Amino acid sequence: MESRHPQASAFPARPKPAPALMCRGQDLLRDRSFLLMGIVNVTPDSFSDGGRFLDPAAAVAHGVRLADDGAHILDVGAESSRPGSDPVSEEEELRRLLPVVAGLRKALPEIVLSVDTTKAAVAAAALDAGADMVNDISGGTFDPAILSLCAGRGASVVLMHMRGRPKTMQDQVAYADVVAEVAAALHTRAQTAKRAGLGPGHIVVDPGLGFSKGPEHNLALIAHLDALVSLGYPVLVGASRKSTIGVLTGAPVTGRLPGTLALHTAAFLKGASLFRVHDVKEHVQALTCAAALLGA
Repeated sequence: MESRHPQASAFPARPKPAPALMCRGQDLLRDRSFLLMGIVNVTPDSFSDGGRFLDPAAAVAHGVRLADDGAHILDVGAESSRPGSDPVSEEEELRRLLPVVAGLRKALPEIVLSVDTTKAAVAAAALDAGADMVNDISGGTFDPAILSLCAGRGASVVLMHMRGRPKTMQDQVAYADVVAEVAAALHTRAQTAKRAGLGPGHIVVDPGLGFSKGPEHNLALIAHLDALVSLGYPVLVGASRKSTIGVLTGAPVTGRLPGTLALHTAAFLKGASLFRVHDVKEHVQALTCAAALLGA
């Protein structure tokens, strides 16, 4: 009689080993199959938790909670990039950001700190205050000096795909083949980063779910994430609480954790290594089980 239980080989095969991600002279992915990047928004208008952690003490306390829940990296951002958002000045971004970076570095000396910015001057000040890496939603296109800055400081950089700017990006969602076009664009940005001096283990790519993309594009990118994994860099995915889940299920922002876990688990099985998340503890459980499944 045929077994009713599928064999391990029936499950998707995750590419191994993952490319390196260097921080402080160590490969963060050497002994881990995934890294969780906890979100610390120091903004009044982010789509999910805007204003909740605008006070530096509240933001630091939130970061400590995320670390206690199992976050490997904390990503601190002081400029909202939600669709339709307006940019903030360099001075305002620094005013919001630096006390939180300094506070988190003091409270959590061992945690990896990422700064979510597109401005080289802001990145430089954050690195001076204790940040370790830079998460640039523009992939180094808004301020190209950010790439040479990271190279000179030995900081890793996340290069995300986006068309236009947050204010107007959802006006640029026409693709003939979203997977091929995003993969080609990220390859180009990674090559530019290399020419700026960023070496092996210091580049991460991110398809930019929800940035100049509709729900169908976001789903296609996750379903065919192997095209991005094949570029040879760690892949970061950030589907946490995003509108695609709301479109698919009708769930409000505060009710999108199940959909987030489903999309991130699928992305993990396709080879993603980093996940930018609001809900860390739940992701630790889900991805630990997914990793165990692949080793069964």
